[in-house]
Amino acid sequence: QVQLVESGGGLVQPGGSLRLSCAASGNIFSIYSMNWYRQAPGRQREVVAGIVNNGPTNYIDSVKGRFTISYDDAKNTVYLQMNSLKSEDTAVYYCNADVVTGWGRDPDNYWGQGTQVTVSS
Repeated sequence: QVQLVESGGGLVQPGGSLRLSCAASGNIFSIYSMNWYRQAPGRQREVVAGIVNNGPTNYIDSVKGRFTISYDDAKNTVYLQMNSLKSEDTAVYYCNADVVTGWGRDPDNYWGQGTQVTVSS
């Protein structure tokens, strides 16, 4: 089994910054990709940013230039640096990962428990 544990959420004023972390642990052979999703009240969960094989990154348009996703291979940890935060960034942020748990196996998908980010004055 694989566990994803997020941290770093909280309350921040508009224009402020936060850094989210998500550490993967457990039966990990390799990690194919890690992603951040968010879900605001009354809205569907949406993907925010993703990184594949510690290489290419992708972002939704609304966070480009403000958010940066990065990955520490030695720690199996993905980060989301969020700058210039806006009220519309308020949501529960979830870590998601495609993890290979053994040689020759296809990746399985895992979710973290979520961390609340609130942007408010």
